[in-house]
Amino acid sequence: MTPPPEPHTDGGHGLDAVAPRRPWVILAIACAAQFICVLDVSIVNVALPSMRESLGLSPGGLQWVVNGYALTFAGFLLLGGRAADLLGSRRVFLAGLALFTAASLAGGLAQTGWHLVAARFVQGLGGALVVPTTLTVLTTTFPQSHARARALAVLTAAAGAGGALGGVFGGLLTGLLGWRWVLFVNVPLGVVLSLAAAGALPGASRGAARGAARGRLDVPGSLAVTLGTSGVVAAIVVSEGRGWTSAPTLSLLGAAVLLLTGFLLWERRARHPLVPPAVFRLRALMTANALALLTSGVLPATMFFLSLYLQNVRDMTPLWAGVALLPSAAGVALGAAAASRLVGVLGPRAVFMAGSLLAAVALVWLSRLGPDSGYVGFVAVPLFLSMAGLSVAGLPLTLTAVAGAGPDRAGLASGLLNTAKQIGGAVGLAALVTLAATRTAVLTAAGRTSEDVATTQGFGLALLVAAGAVLGAGLCGLALPRDAPPKPAPASPRAGVA
Repeated sequence: MTPPPEPHTDGGHGLDAVAPRRPWVILAIACAAQFICVLDVSIVNVALPSMRESLGLSPGGLQWVVNGYALTFAGFLLLGGRAADLLGSRRVFLAGLALFTAASLAGGLAQTGWHLVAARFVQGLGGALVVPTTLTVLTTTFPQSHARARALAVLTAAAGAGGALGGVFGGLLTGLLGWRWVLFVNVPLGVVLSLAAAGALPGASRGAARGAARGRLDVPGSLAVTLGTSGVVAAIVVSEGRGWTSAPTLSLLGAAVLLLTGFLLWERRARHPLVPPAVFRLRALMTANALALLTSGVLPATMFFLSLYLQNVRDMTPLWAGVALLPSAAGVALGAAAASRLVGVLGPRAVFMAGSLLAAVALVWLSRLGPDSGYVGFVAVPLFLSMAGLSVAGLPLTLTAVAGAGPDRAGLASGLLNTAKQIGGAVGLAALVTLAATRTAVLTAAGRTSEDVATTQGFGLALLVAAGAVLGAGLCGLALPRDAPPKPAPASPRAGVA
């Protein structure tokens, strides 16, 4: 084990000065912000029928209520992370939170469909500024390895709980108060968090200001990667309705490939690159991103299938379906707590592989669902175990990515990792949903089974494939570091990356 690092200061690289007297207050603020930003990816799902009736939205408009947020959220994550490195995490965090809160208020007050869709796009931009900045804040606030592992475990649990509880809170708010409250709820939370963050987060030091003055945001590179990443997500969104071989889908994918290729070429010659070329030679960081890309679609797909199963096959109301999915949040929380204790002893490789194996076994168990399966034995227990396994596997990737980039590139590392997660989540969800729908359609057309049986068998096949993907990622985890990540050397202003 390496000795714990000394408290980190910015050293002129644009990080904020550390305020060690309030570390757990800062952790609470970061986790709450991460929770509401991730929650908003899915909290609107249950409210969509009410939104359609109230605002007269078309099916295409409803799709953009969900995917508009995902599009800008994924597209601007890298830019948000780099902006935190250059401009200071406190400034970017507060700006992103203000934008997110204002867009939530505007969405809740929307009188037409396009107002709501526009608000969701702006919400995603605010979330893209907040989420990578939370990792930067915690990396600088908790410089010691054990404390950092615990803090990042809590942050991982907050993000996982946000993803798992979207349907629960969406059902509660829509059923009790109306659909507008799935957006209004962010307003008081955003105001309280902004006030708390303004008082607790450390301001940029004079050295950070000098670093920000020297470093400039790579505008051409930022534009290319943002549009390219957004193009990938937009192609996935369009493919759900038009198919992967349709002209709009292929056009978006082609444009995204050209933009991302141009981004990589530009970064090699830019004076102030958004992603210094040396980053792509950091094995630990790239491995963590590749594994996140491979596995991030499993959690949203699992929650999607189970939500439909409980409502469409078992005839539960949205509210009770949300309650029935609560074991997922418990699994995420307990898995993150276990991972924070294990990773310092066993190392990232062993913890990631163990979590992946647990998740794969639980997903195989879930795939055996039938129309009349018991809730406890076929939903609650395997759902809890699968989410616990995914949560255990998630923390080593975060720790490896941050340690691999160095403290003065924490925002960039967070932006890269979260972008990989968002794209992997969108691609994985689209692929698994398509697989399940195809299987269900084939069985229904054959006329040999009931609609409920065909639906559950479609879900079962997709869950089996998800289990195979997680198991494959677990085997690829052999490329992760065996021991706990060492203290990274600070980067010099001219070196690009340590």
